[in-house]
Amino acid sequence: MADKESTLAGWGRHAVEGREVRSENLETLSATEGVSIARGLGRSYGDSSLPNADRPLAINTTLADRILSFDTSSGLMRAEAGLSLSELNRVFIPRGWFVPVSPGTKFVTLGGMVAADVHGKNQHVAGNIGDHVTELSMRVASDEIVTCSQIENKRLFEGTVGGIGLTGHILEVEFHMKRIPSPWIYQETTRIDDIDAFQHALEEAATKWPYTVGWIDCVSGGKNMGRGILMCGRWAEKDEAPRKDPFTLPRMKLPFDFPGWALGPLSVRAFNELYFRRHVPRVKRGFVSPETFYYPLDFMLEWNRMYGRRGFTQYQCVLPRSAGHGSSRRLLTELSKHGAASFLCVIKDFGRQSFGTLSFPKPGVTIALDIPIRAHTPELVSKLNELVLNEGGRIYLAKDSFTTAEHYRAMDGERVARFTDIRDEWDPERRFSSAQSMRLFGS
Repeated sequence: MADKESTLAGWGRHAVEGREVRSENLETLSATEGVSIARGLGRSYGDSSLPNADRPLAINTTLADRILSFDTSSGLMRAEAGLSLSELNRVFIPRGWFVPVSPGTKFVTLGGMVAADVHGKNQHVAGNIGDHVTELSMRVASDEIVTCSQIENKRLFEGTVGGIGLTGHILEVEFHMKRIPSPWIYQETTRIDDIDAFQHALEEAATKWPYTVGWIDCVSGGKNMGRGILMCGRWAEKDEAPRKDPFTLPRMKLPFDFPGWALGPLSVRAFNELYFRRHVPRVKRGFVSPETFYYPLDFMLEWNRMYGRRGFTQYQCVLPRSAGHGSSRRLLTELSKHGAASFLCVIKDFGRQSFGTLSFPKPGVTIALDIPIRAHTPELVSKLNELVLNEGGRIYLAKDSFTTAEHYRAMDGERVARFTDIRDEWDPERRFSSAQSMRLFGS
């Protein structure tokens, strides 16, 4: 076991004072040793996996990364929480298996995926990762190692899936992998002219395609507001897929921090214009690798340095079906009003709500965009939260950095109360906490 002295930061790069402790055997690290939270590869954008100021020690799980068992007939996988999705893909895609739900980066651990109850491009048909988890092994606040599932310790299971690490340290994850016919994705991409047409096309595509996602231009206004590229895909059948294996994208590393002005409104507007216009013809079809389809940003290591030393936050919300098709336009109008330029703005369709007590999705559309951190960023997040509140939506805790306790409770008060009851049962002294939990839930 080795200690690492440092400040700790999420992917958004705004750091807190803290240090990590690493071990191949997570069971030996007692909750009484000043540990407040577990973290994996640090890809949660905000402060959900950062320790709080009173207990600035975090467990890094990445050395506990063994595959414990795999049933080739059913796809049932059991592995330690520190196993990365990158490694899982490397081993199993060539063997005809893939995770049932994948986030937009493969540089995440299984424990982190469960803690955030990650969703993917197939949320409208497959739900969240928690919907495919059959059992968890955890160390709870009493230092006892317990098993939880939909049958055993059900309330703990429901609080842990999407619970952002606040119910205990996840040690092992058991879930079902998905059999795939080939290592290729058949993709169709369509250029769409505005946000109203985009939201309609996204919902229509969800009835035909298992994977859907869109890039939208959140800078342009008027008739061009929310124009973008809709991307739909499915796993290619063996008899139609290319015979060769997909090409692995070369890894590049951003070597320096961009200056603060580099991603200003003018440069983002120019990028968005070029990205939209270069998509010709209007509809394109073909075969792409899973890396290209699922993880388009992963080829550039440390791409978060584009936002400079001050870092960025990602604002992600869900706007429910009940808010109507105009909800996305209202959100983009609010962004435009405050000059929130972003070259990365993603829209996806949500089909259902998870059983996880604090899990993010509900039926509707989700919009996520990167916002460079500036002096006015907390105020912008507050304005966006007020709009989302009025629409009946909520924000994603794994991405959040600035939401206030008042806004979060207003969005999710009933679920917060239920989650608090679960924490009272399993961790009454609040040994498990984070910088985010102190901000949203208090001590």
